[in-house]
Amino acid sequence: MVADRNDLNRELIEYENLEKQLELILIQKHQLQLQSNESKHALEELKKATGEIYRTVGSVMMHTTKDVAEKDLKEKTELIEIKLNAIAKQEEKLRGIVMDSQKKLQEKMKQYAAKPGQ
Repeated sequence: MVADRNDLNRELIEYENLEKQLELILIQKHQLQLQSNESKHALEELKKATGEIYRTVGSVMMHTTKDVAEKDLKEKTELIEIKLNAIAKQEEKLRGIVMDSQKKLQEKMKQYAAKPGQ
């Protein structure tokens, strides 16, 4: 009986850890989506821009050409999209693991509750 309870507690802790990992992935995904939207918006605005173009490098603004700024923004957007695709795959895989863990945990809880003298 004690071993059953320990197994159940261990699996519950593992499940909670998996859910925390999934939550962190979702936060990262959301941050990347915000960066992607910001980058795409900047690219749209850059296309409309006339006159001098500046870009930030750290906390400094530097003069640049429209072509260079556009190239940099496109590269940044592509990199963000690659990261988003990778994190989406991680999310999908982890969701499957969480669902499997949840099913196993529910089954063990049913078995544990069904045992007499618990």
